[in-house]
Amino acid sequence: MAPEEPDSVAARRNGPVDPSRRRLLAGLLTAYTASLIPWALAQPAPRADLGAFTALSAILVGRQALDAAQATRLYDALAAAHPNFPADVQALLALLNERHIDPQQLQGVLDGEHSPLAPLPRQILGAWALGVVGSGEGARCVAYETALNAVIVADVLKPPTFAYGAYGSWTVKPNL
Repeated sequence: MAPEEPDSVAARRNGPVDPSRRRLLAGLLTAYTASLIPWALAQPAPRADLGAFTALSAILVGRQALDAAQATRLYDALAAAHPNFPADVQALLALLNERHIDPQQLQGVLDGEHSPLAPLPRQILGAWALGVVGSGEGARCVAYETALNAVIVADVLKPPTFAYGAYGSWTVKPNL
């Protein structure tokens, strides 16, 4: 024979349901569940082409998180400099997913196959590392102090974010 329950427990179990308590429990459960979802998955992707570029960039530079504003600037500059850039990014990302190529071996594979996509990893890595898109007269500086070459060493070195002389002073050979 089971022991008898106190009257208050039996009344709660058999009594009317308290809707405010149910809402509180549902809210707590929802908040807890939402905290388990990674933030990156919860953010909407405004442009699919930019999302593919960011994913490919993360694979190539070996970083899980990249600055979204800088990714947009770099993507826009690269797309302006190379008309087929959006399609090439999609094709290279599909190739990586399809063939499971190790990112460290990717450039060698593309060069060995004489792929038309071979210049793409160099362009993307150069843009992220140096903050410059293009070369020669068509070079465009998109990032400087936020380029990866400065960010990677920022904990030890403080690369200058400006020139130490008048404009063009770096072009004159120093007196030794």
